[in-house]
Amino acid sequence: MRRRGDAVQREGPLPKTPSAALVAELEQLGVAPGTYRFEPLDPMRRAIARRTAASAREAPHFSLLSRIEADALLAARARLNAETAEKVSLNDLMIKAAALALEAVPAANASFTAEGLVFHDHADIAVAVAMPGGLVTPVVRRAETKTAVQIAAEMKDLAARGRARRLAPREYAGGTFAISNLGMFGIASFDSILSPPHGCILSIGQVEKHFRFRGDEPYVAAVAEMTLTCDHRVVDGAIGAAWLAAFRNRIEAPDSWVA
Repeated sequence: MRRRGDAVQREGPLPKTPSAALVAELEQLGVAPGTYRFEPLDPMRRAIARRTAASAREAPHFSLLSRIEADALLAARARLNAETAEKVSLNDLMIKAAALALEAVPAANASFTAEGLVFHDHADIAVAVAMPGGLVTPVVRRAETKTAVQIAAEMKDLAARGRARRLAPREYAGGTFAISNLGMFGIASFDSILSPPHGCILSIGQVEKHFRFRGDEPYVAAVAEMTLTCDHRVVDGAIGAAWLAAFRNRIEAPDSWVA
């Protein structure tokens, strides 16, 4: 889409009109003709709808919420960005921390199949990127072997080409674990729907200042709510909790791995 003054011009062909059957169905629901704009499902939106509906229907989802302090990570990011030309985002650091946590808790790096569980040797992290018409999930392969700076450069390239619809299928297919970050939109906490073959997806909320207590002593910390949604056929509560603990340890003590 492109703007001309205050008007938004839509590129490509104009949307088709809804079928007579759909018009009748909408009227039965109280939606009068002439009061809405119809846009048909493109192949990407149709695929997203099919996959998420199947996942919600077939996979037993459950979620675990953890509040994680991010002050040390913010400081490490500031030091790193002062030293390197490639600027690293908090999301890039979360990708690396998630990969290291999967190394520490390999039982969480798994997929369900009808024949059995598949445990993956590497942390291939699928990252949700918003684009017109839906989402794309480019995959950072072997993220545990890459530095935060390498991940930052790769994510900038993948996200830009994803929004331009120029990713090859192998660049967004698969993955062993997923991350969705809506913190930059002011969202404090949310759950995500799993998309196979991922056994888990981490939903990252906004970093906010909170009063906390160390014993009886109050202090202020930058805190983000992290929600891990798991496929219970693959990852049970104990494994999910162990992964979140490993992830928290890396976020709250980043100096050994932020590079």
